[in-house]
Amino acid sequence: MTLLLFLITGIGSMNAQLIFDKEEYVKRRENLMDHIPEGIAVFRGASLSEGVSQFFQYNNMMYFAGLEIPNIILIIDGVNRTSTLFMTITEAEAKGEGISMDLINDPGRFTGIEKVLPYDQFTPVLTSLVKESRTIYTLFKSDELIGEVSSEKANSLKKTMTENEWDGRLTRELQFVSKLHEKFPAAIVKDCSGIVSDLRKYKSEAEIEIMREAGRIGVKAHLAFMNGVGVGVKEKYLASLFQFTSKKEDAQEIAYPTIIMSAENMPYGHYNRYNRTLLDGDFIILDAGPSYRYYVVDISTSMPANGKFTPEQKELYELANGIREVCIKNYKPGLTLGEVGGYVKKYLIDNGYDPNEKRFSAYIRLAGYNHSIGMAVHDGMGTFKGTDEVLKEGFVFACDIMTDNGHEIGIRLEDTILITGEGCEVLSAGLPRTIKEVESFMKKNK
Repeated sequence: MTLLLFLITGIGSMNAQLIFDKEEYVKRRENLMDHIPEGIAVFRGASLSEGVSQFFQYNNMMYFAGLEIPNIILIIDGVNRTSTLFMTITEAEAKGEGISMDLINDPGRFTGIEKVLPYDQFTPVLTSLVKESRTIYTLFKSDELIGEVSSEKANSLKKTMTENEWDGRLTRELQFVSKLHEKFPAAIVKDCSGIVSDLRKYKSEAEIEIMREAGRIGVKAHLAFMNGVGVGVKEKYLASLFQFTSKKEDAQEIAYPTIIMSAENMPYGHYNRYNRTLLDGDFIILDAGPSYRYYVVDISTSMPANGKFTPEQKELYELANGIREVCIKNYKPGLTLGEVGGYVKKYLIDNGYDPNEKRFSAYIRLAGYNHSIGMAVHDGMGTFKGTDEVLKEGFVFACDIMTDNGHEIGIRLEDTILITGEGCEVLSAGLPRTIKEVESFMKKNK
């Protein structure tokens, strides 16, 4: 028997429960409708993975519907201000994916989506809507699964697939755009990637609560890593330790491949081969975060393998942490990144550094800002004004301070920052950050 089913987040639970209350999803869809008053937006969910990999939904489907179920389509109608979900799944398939049956009889109660139709009704419904001369909005940029970043994924697929003379395929999203033009040659098809990125840019209080918990998990996993660091320890063990601790604390996955840089691998910013055993004198960077209920944090810590800083390591570390502290102290709503960068410039001058050195350029221009964070570790920014970007309440981003000596000593101190009504909150608070704190922690936990 074929049934229409709706997902519950919380595999194995008998109680229907999405990540957020229905009102959260309704508000998100209404916000999108405000941007597309003359059209409809179409979002397609992820398909089942090949083999036996765990299923994860695309971030944008989770954002607007909260449904972690394969092969669904959502139409958000900006004209009639209603939404329609298309989905068909067998009872056996649903049970195999751990999907609750509780939402079958009353889907609107949990999702706020007004209409639910079988999957095969998508084409006739879309055809009817297009005949009414509605613009079709859809994603031109790649949608993200857990551990993916839309822009980076799109660029990689373009290089390795679309522009490959022995392949030439379009991305999944652009193939859908092509099909829309083929089936409806008179229709206007527009990219809503930027609109969606802007909607995701500022987090609601419900999202912030999830990200606080992701931060707690990330800090605990970083502390476990630091506790495991020592001369003679394999990087492979440390990477496994981070992932184990994250999942033990209820993370669903890691936010991105765990980055461990040391010695000759220090110059490679996303190194994740874990092919070294730590030696006396090594300095280590861990750049890693968990994914919790489809939200992530981004955290970096730096430490000596033997637990004791050398004079050169100490000098670089104190510089990086000094810049970090200035940035965090001055992040406030209403200020631009450039204005906060002015405080960084003053700090450098006051401490005898030349602010015109190339290594300080980003910190003076963007005050430690590296990227937005949310459902993806490099969340789409939509519109970003660089130095003139005004900090606003609900904005979550990475304060990422990096410096090095040109070869085997690198410092990376990265925090996930939330702009609040009064200043900022460090969602990754609780890590040893000063030299004294790092050395004390590593000594105490040996």
